[in-house]
Amino acid sequence: MSVRTRMATVEDVESLFEIRTSVTQNHLSREQMDALGITPQVLRSAINEGPCVWIAEVDERPVAFSMIDRDEGEVFAMFVRPAFESRGLGRLLMAAAEAELFQAHERIFLVTDGRQEIRANGFYQRLGWTVVSRVDAQDVRYEKRRPRA
Repeated sequence: MSVRTRMATVEDVESLFEIRTSVTQNHLSREQMDALGITPQVLRSAINEGPCVWIAEVDERPVAFSMIDRDEGEVFAMFVRPAFESRGLGRLLMAAAEAELFQAHERIFLVTDGRQEIRANGFYQRLGWTVVSRVDAQDVRYEKRRPRA
């Protein structure tokens, strides 16, 4: 099994949607994403504007991605196809996203579903993220500080 991470290109937009719609927890359909303003055109623009999406490939097949909003200091998305979970891909992608964000921010954040049964919470906590507030009835905000040199 060969694994590599790389920056996404506009040619990867359909793969990003395929990965995003493959997940079982925090699932969104294409229609739901469209209603939230997450469209192919928006992703293409974001990718063209700068480093913001990383893809993990297994045997040259895109299977996971992370996405940031560099200006805001936010990890905007982190998704792994279910068949490829627990292989360290998320850890690799988060390292890339965090490194990029820490170039511009002392403190970075992400928002996710805060329910206990959501596996992402344990993942983020193992990577040193801390819940700092509740965003609404379901979502929580995690933050992480730049490591001291």
